[in-house]
Order: sequence, then C-alpha cells, then structure tokens
Amino acid sequence: MSLISRLALLSALAAAPMAHADTVSDALAAASEAYAAGDLSQTSAQLITATKALAEAQSGMLMALFPPAPDGWTRSDNTDMAAGLSMMGGGAGAEASYSTPDGSTITLTAFADNMMVSSMAGMLGNPAMMAMMGKTETINGTAFLNQEGSFSALLANRVLVQANGGTPEQVIALLGQIDFEKLAAFDKP
Repeated sequence: MSLISRLALLSALAAAPMAHADTVSDALAAASEAYAAGDLSQTSAQLITATKALAEAQSGMLMALFPPAPDGWTRSDNTDMAAGLSMMGGGAGAEASYSTPDGSTITLTAFADNMMVSSMAGMLGNPAMMAMMGKTETINGTAFLNQEGSFSALLANRVLVQANGGTPEQVIALLGQIDFEKLAAFDKP
C-alpha cells in the first residue's frame, strides 16, 4: 500500500467518528430550533435522528473492541446490528462471526443499554443464579454462564456479551482475547 493510500485510509478512519458527531450535533441543533419555533413533530424527528446516530456510533465502538480473527480464522461483521436494535427498544449492539479452520462458526455479540440486557441482568448479575442455571467459566476475571457451549456474561450491569458455536475451548480462547474492562466502558472517555 502506497504512502498516499495509507494517509487517505488514516484520514478516512479519523474522520469516521466525526461524521457521527456532526450528525448528532446537527440533529440536536435542528431539534432545538424546531422546539423554539413550537414545531414538536420536527423536534421529535430530529431527536430520533440524533438517537439513531448515537446508537450507530456506540455500536461501532463495541465492534472495535472485538478481537481480530485468530490465525487461520476469518471474521465477518454484522453492520446492520444497530438498525435492528431500534425495534427492540434501542441501545447499541455488535455482532461478528468467526469461522474456524475446521469449518465451525462462533458468533460473538454484545448488547448495551437495551431491553435484552435488562432481561438478563437478574440472572447474570447474580452468581448464585448463574450457578443454578449452568456451569460457570471465569475468563479474564469475568464470570460467564456456560449453557451447553453458549456463553453469556454481564459487564458493569449494562453490556451483555454472548458467544455461541464452535467448541467450548475455541469460544474460551476467543473470549480470552477481549479486554472486558474496556468493553464495559466502551463509550466512556
């Protein structure tokens, strides 16, 4: 890759978060103007635009903290995750599928600040409940519920991490590459 191509790529990557920030800022300014003019319908529409842009930005932040594909594996990202979450009460989400050399697939998901997280919080936020529901595995200091190879954990009471498919050893190795503290605080400075 030439130096000019690398600089263009770095410039595009650096500008990507700003595109979301501009969309959010523009929509919030338009909402404020519409509200001041008494146009509540336009105010609502602009707030929805800002909320969707924030969810897309947060989903990108989650995805960026997923591990790269291990040697010999491939990774495929679901870029439509944020749009689908708007129908499930909002929030942010990320999903990636990892194909292993033996042909199996592991799907890694993270959901933040939505109804899915709230519904699982009672179970995954309570170690005694987790132990009653299945086997627990500690990965990088985080307790995961392992229900027949389907792994789930709740981070900071707001981020639900799940991994399914492959062998338990493959899933544990993949999850072991994640910095769970960073994932829990994915959208915090």
